[in-house]
Amino acid sequence: MNKNELKPTSVFEQFAKINQIPRPSKREEKMIKYLKEWGESHGFETKVDETGNVIIRKPATKGMEDRKTVILQSHMDMVCDKLVDVEFDFDNDPIKTYIDGEWLTAEGTTLGADDGIGCAMELALLDSDDIAHGPIECVFTRDEETGLTGAEGMKAGFMTGDYLINLDSEDEGEIFVSCAGGRNTTAKFTFKKEEVPAGSFFMRAQVKGLVGGHSGDDINKQRANAIKLLGRFLFAEMKKYDGIRLAQFNSGKMHNAIPRDGMFVIAVPHDVKENVKADWNVFASDVAEEFCVTDTQMVWAMESTDAEPVIESGVARNFVYALQAVDNGIYAICQDPALNGMVETSSNIASIITSDTEINIVSSQRSNVMSNLDNMCSTIEACFVLAGAEVEHSDGYPAWKMRSNSDLQRIVKESYVKLFGKEPVVRGIHAGLECGLFSERYPNLDMVSFGPTLRFVHTPEERLHIPTVQMVWDHLLDVLRNIPKK
Repeated sequence: MNKNELKPTSVFEQFAKINQIPRPSKREEKMIKYLKEWGESHGFETKVDETGNVIIRKPATKGMEDRKTVILQSHMDMVCDKLVDVEFDFDNDPIKTYIDGEWLTAEGTTLGADDGIGCAMELALLDSDDIAHGPIECVFTRDEETGLTGAEGMKAGFMTGDYLINLDSEDEGEIFVSCAGGRNTTAKFTFKKEEVPAGSFFMRAQVKGLVGGHSGDDINKQRANAIKLLGRFLFAEMKKYDGIRLAQFNSGKMHNAIPRDGMFVIAVPHDVKENVKADWNVFASDVAEEFCVTDTQMVWAMESTDAEPVIESGVARNFVYALQAVDNGIYAICQDPALNGMVETSSNIASIITSDTEINIVSSQRSNVMSNLDNMCSTIEACFVLAGAEVEHSDGYPAWKMRSNSDLQRIVKESYVKLFGKEPVVRGIHAGLECGLFSERYPNLDMVSFGPTLRFVHTPEERLHIPTVQMVWDHLLDVLRNIPKK
């Protein structure tokens, strides 16, 4: 298969154009300009709100003017991650894609199908002149990936439709009807750098090649977290040997991703350096066996490095002990049988950046039960406060509760059965969707979420399953044909 054979043609053509436009989270100005000019040049009512969200309205096709209005919604920003050894400027360079069997992926970077493929479907629908539909509103929100601030900033009345289809899901054949709420917890350790005792030997350790993934939708897959692994090794070594001093610890890039790589620099007494190297090799072997199912391409390295000032010992010790203690992964499973064993509450320690005076830690908590989200955030806070850190929580976003007797859910389900001869899976998702925020501003809005199959989102291995794009496109068009009258 070559790119000219991708189906549906109109959707993949729009996706290729979108991937020429840089659109990092919080820096979507080029995409906003593109969408505004595109809508206006096609003669559609186009508006940009003060937050930067874009809405393009298309009238109904002939004979369907009396149908209820459907909102199609996706987010315009993308997670920007790349392989360590790849040179790429996400503010200027286009995404380079290639076909790998039935999958579309990118050359060493995130693909941007989360949620560029949703945007592409909206633009393809707007650009069509042979698709039957009632009135539609195509909404493109900004900055979904770093806090849903586009949806948070949207005022009531910007959208006016009766139904909303969110095109930001990642498993074809699954219809999502609820999502988790979430909040970030940040911790800051402040310190002064110190010179190390004479005779210290400096070592730089690194792990990379972990699978990583989305900290909501992939948290149940129990993949390795680079921060937890490195912290675990340091904890064991500090207990075992006196005089180990920490100079740097850096890992992770994004608040909503499981960190795939990381490094630290330590100073060790000269007489134990060989022991530490041996311990590192044993630890790497043990961890590789521990994660032999989920993370098969781990790369471990330890080498000598240049001397530098170190973090004062008390702060470094408390930091490492907090990394060992802090909750990470699944905390609770949903009790509602309708949600079929979905993760209810979780936490992911996402990134650590060390400067000359501070260690800054970002972690992400999620839950479908808001009281348990508060509890999870408090658990993380308590761990870091006891270790001497300053802790803050973001405002976060609410959960989207499953709606009983949903007309849209019925229409979407019946359409899927008719087209594909099987029942779709109707479920909640542990990731955050903008539907949670929409449900607060538009309490009567009937919503579902679906999309084509994506894998390894938020990582350079992100890939889009090509055959499912056609399936979702066919499903979407059939749903639009069957929207009831006002």
